[in-house]
Amino acid sequence: MAFEGLAYTRTPHDRAASLRTDPEWVAEQLRRDDILVLPMWRDRPLLTATGQPALRSGRAGRDVVAAAGQTALLGLDGTTATFAADLSDTDEADALRLGAANGSADLRSLAATLPGPLAATLAYARGLLYWNRHSRYCGSCGAPTVSAHAGHQRLCGGSHCGRQLFPSIEPAVIVLVESPRPEPHCLLARHHGAGADGFSLLAGFVEIGESLEGTVRREVAEEAGVTIGAVSYRSSQGWPFPAGLMVGFVAQAVDETIAVDGTELLEARWFSRDEIVQRIVDGPGSGPVDSIGGWLLRSWAGLDGHDH
Repeated sequence: MAFEGLAYTRTPHDRAASLRTDPEWVAEQLRRDDILVLPMWRDRPLLTATGQPALRSGRAGRDVVAAAGQTALLGLDGTTATFAADLSDTDEADALRLGAANGSADLRSLAATLPGPLAATLAYARGLLYWNRHSRYCGSCGAPTVSAHAGHQRLCGGSHCGRQLFPSIEPAVIVLVESPRPEPHCLLARHHGAGADGFSLLAGFVEIGESLEGTVRREVAEEAGVTIGAVSYRSSQGWPFPAGLMVGFVAQAVDETIAVDGTELLEARWFSRDEIVQRIVDGPGSGPVDSIGGWLLRSWAGLDGHDH
């Protein structure tokens, strides 16, 4: 069952997929007085003097749209359309002026302090604008692309190509591996670059032609040398940093043999449930508070409903 508390998963708007394909309808929304515009600058939300994400409406919103290198429809709230606007091509001072903002911030540093739907909307805006900004040329023929479907599609302008580009998602798995012994134990690993006690769950990208469960088994075997039996889905999380989808699993190890690869991992070992609780409550914690990895670990420890 999906966990409602996962960050970046609850965008509140109707995404209006059947309406955003009509350029006349989109143009009409951009002219409306009740338009809402969320300005972003180089993947960072702009912040007001009170530390809240800037949101512009009416004429001020249309001024942001006019200055933006790209706009993208996030969706409808009733009849009110909300757009994201990318001011990355302007300097920061102009972006702040247009957004009536005092500064900008990395979204992940804000996530724990924002209401869930707002954090999800900012993440959605970030991912969509990032994709547009990095898809300005066709990967097949090299011709410039143009935005379509209110920022949800790009079209190649090449005379002999005409390829349609859609936002790409990079799926990855993250897994809590349980020991086969009767007493609950789970596997944590320390990656290259991590601190001396920087243990975390194992994760990896899905390869072409591979199932999610297959990725779990391959990644755990390749990196930690642990053979996996049963694999159970737990939940998923959009991760637009820049374009991920993290899919969470719990897996059962066949035995406790560990043989780390020495490339991705420095070490891995089994932790008891009491040790995990101790790490979360008084130690290094369960990892980033906005990540599905932290939620998987807190859930397994029986602490998913608490702030730690």
